[in-house]
Amino acid sequence: MGEKVERRLAAVMSADMVAFSRLMEFDEESTIARQKAHRAELIDPTIELNHGRIVKTTGDGMLVDFESVVDAVNCAVEIQSAMAVRESATPDAARIRYRIGINLGDIINDGDDIFGDGVNIAARLETLAQPGGICISDVVYQSIEGKLDLAFDDLGAQSVKNIARPVHVWQWRNADDQSHDLATSGANQDIRFCMAPDGVQIAYATVGTGPPLVKAPNWMNHLEYDWQSPIWRHLLQELAREHMLIRFDQRGNGLSDWDVDEISFDSFVRDLETVVDAAGLERFPLLGISQGCAISVAYAVRHPERVSRLVLYGGYARGSRKRGSQVEIEQADAMLTLIRHGWGRDNPAFRQMFTSAFVPEATPQQMDWFNELQRISTSPENAVRNRKTNIDVDVEGLLGSIAVPTLVLHCRDDGVAPFKEGRRMAAMIPEARFVPLEGRNHLILDNEPAWPRFLQEVREFLGEDAPA
Repeated sequence: MGEKVERRLAAVMSADMVAFSRLMEFDEESTIARQKAHRAELIDPTIELNHGRIVKTTGDGMLVDFESVVDAVNCAVEIQSAMAVRESATPDAARIRYRIGINLGDIINDGDDIFGDGVNIAARLETLAQPGGICISDVVYQSIEGKLDLAFDDLGAQSVKNIARPVHVWQWRNADDQSHDLATSGANQDIRFCMAPDGVQIAYATVGTGPPLVKAPNWMNHLEYDWQSPIWRHLLQELAREHMLIRFDQRGNGLSDWDVDEISFDSFVRDLETVVDAAGLERFPLLGISQGCAISVAYAVRHPERVSRLVLYGGYARGSRKRGSQVEIEQADAMLTLIRHGWGRDNPAFRQMFTSAFVPEATPQQMDWFNELQRISTSPENAVRNRKTNIDVDVEGLLGSIAVPTLVLHCRDDGVAPFKEGRRMAAMIPEARFVPLEGRNHLILDNEPAWPRFLQEVREFLGEDAPA
């Protein structure tokens, strides 16, 4: 008979440093010295005081087990709260932060190491956590509810890699540490202008540090207003945490020139080329959202040597007038009429039709912000011209020529870009990975269950380019 396997129930904490490779490249000696000090003065003593056992460590993380769930969560909160204070004087780009995941489950002892679903789920929860944050499984939450004076947000059931069943996730709400949000805000972005080949001035902005990440424009953007908006702010903050984010207002929109002769798909792609050249970028990942997906596809085919990775969310290769459905064509024409006659009015009733389609599950505040964004970002005339371009776009013939790793994400009940269009686009791109997300919103919001999954998938995909 083989040796009997030793199993037991344990609370498992998985912790990992955010952007370890980038921090080491930025300042290797300082990162190592501060990390050692944090371990010796804070992390290891806090784990010991909470009766935890460090099972193993890596250069940028550790695995810890506890007999008590309350001790595990207490330990994680104490570490994260103290880390925010200890690193507060460090420039944001060089700041050490951890993500922590905690699960209660069955584990297998193998000498000094531990294995099993209890460990695997804790590791996946850690990837869902925000920098400086903590994610816990539902069984952990139920075990500590009423025992600890802590606030958690319910993220619902999440599909995580290599775990067959969805995991119900709760996220610790740390109201005291907003330093990382303030640091990656619109106040810190650098806005500049460049000139497209036809003389149109295009406004672009950079924010954050690290490897570049370019976001293509979509309906509608405003370089300044987006940072105030609950529709866009959370996405921009997260994208700028580990990258230098470059984005721009397309012609006829935002801070770019409004009085322009040409608004066309080709001009949109040329504007992206202009911004990338002005920013001095050689090779970079490219993110397309909604109409930005088609623009990103065209750019990636024209310049495969410059695009390292392609992320496409909520997009389509064929506009609504190119999909062969008479109903979609009639709906598209009706929307053009509504834009032409109602866009510029103070009464947001006309724009509300777009808002209800783009973010049907938004809060009233989020809807008000999106209504206002549409009004201030462009004129009724340019909104019509932009919309005409979008509904007539067709880049399906380019999809088979994409030669870079591609991630496609799409919400199942998206009311603006049908789910089947996202799936069709992924199927036609060689070796593209397709991630279905649960939800109805076309633009992903930070209070919906799909948001952590979106972040996890994008981070892991972009991280595959990071140096080991």
